[in-house]
Amino acid sequence: MNKFLLASLGLAAVACVAMGDDKVYKLKLASSWESTMPVLGDVPKELKDKVEKMSNGRLELRIDYPSKHKSPFAMLDFAKSGQYDITYTSSYYYKGKDAKTIFFTATPFMMNTDEQTAWYEFGGGKELEAKVYDPYNIKIFRAGNTGMQMGGWFKKEINSVADLQGLKFRIPGLGGEVMSKLGATINTVPTGELFMALEMGTIDAVEWVSPVYDMPLGFHKVAKYYYTGWQEPMGDCQLLVNQKALEKLPADLQAILEAAARLAGENFQNKGFYENARIWAELKAQFPDVQVRDFPADVIAALKKATNEILDEEAAKDPMFKEILDSQRAFLKIGREWNKISTVAYINNVSGIAGESAANPISAGSSGTTNSDSASSENHGAASDSNATDGKNLGATK
Repeated sequence: MNKFLLASLGLAAVACVAMGDDKVYKLKLASSWESTMPVLGDVPKELKDKVEKMSNGRLELRIDYPSKHKSPFAMLDFAKSGQYDITYTSSYYYKGKDAKTIFFTATPFMMNTDEQTAWYEFGGGKELEAKVYDPYNIKIFRAGNTGMQMGGWFKKEINSVADLQGLKFRIPGLGGEVMSKLGATINTVPTGELFMALEMGTIDAVEWVSPVYDMPLGFHKVAKYYYTGWQEPMGDCQLLVNQKALEKLPADLQAILEAAARLAGENFQNKGFYENARIWAELKAQFPDVQVRDFPADVIAALKKATNEILDEEAAKDPMFKEILDSQRAFLKIGREWNKISTVAYINNVSGIAGESAANPISAGSSGTTNSDSASSENHGAASDSNATDGKNLGATK
């Protein structure tokens, strides 16, 4: 499908040049992440390569990274004002401006990547997103997904809700708000200082992303408990495109830009899965003391209750927030049931067969209980945000 799309758009571009439409259009793109960010940092470069090739040179992109623009969390304002024609970011960074933006990146206890994508493309998500971003003069092109994220690196096991009392935890966004409600002390620590803070005991735990992003920061060297996730069952990224800049492009170049975003996003998503699997295998071999843990059932239940309270409070204040929340919850109810009897059932059923690893990777004696459905419950969820103050930053931000 992608090769056919690429070829079709390329032929369209060649045809436009043949008909005399050989004007070169130049767009400026700002990224929330540095080019050195694993996997994520490749997306702008790949987008640039694809649009320039697919347009036969008629569309050019200039990319600015945080090291130049100095404002990784200003992508919404950059695109709205037209200071940049396109920005590459994650929607939930802008919860401080508009709480509804959280639904288009990640929502704790809610949809995973497949569920979110299905809801977005066919369940009304794209239309709801347009309602949120139209007032900002912004058109959204989805550009990949991180997939399931982990729950963080902990120096001590979490055996009950009581263990969260006074826990010094670096976790941003709504996940941090939820943990705070359960008694954790949420710390804001710059990325470059995270390892030292964890090593010295300034913080007791840190939540980041997944192995491909976590391993370079070295958390596994000082915190041996790696907890499974609840706060971000996936993480959508977007291109925020200034509507006026988009409308100045011929129709074929608009289509090329959207197609290139989709292709670059798919590569980011697939590469992320591959690299997570590869690096996790390396990490386990090199650091056998690292142990995967699930949060105990009472902790998961308390986290879920707190997130629902936060979501429902916001929904009571904002009718559109409620509309999006209700839409996601409605699709999750049926999407999760399908997942249970398909993907989850398959993984559980093949576990223990010769040559297959057990579905439950938790070592004996773990305080947490592993349940294929527990960390991604069909119950209501809460949404994660970055508040534009504490991005997970590897050269810039997550």
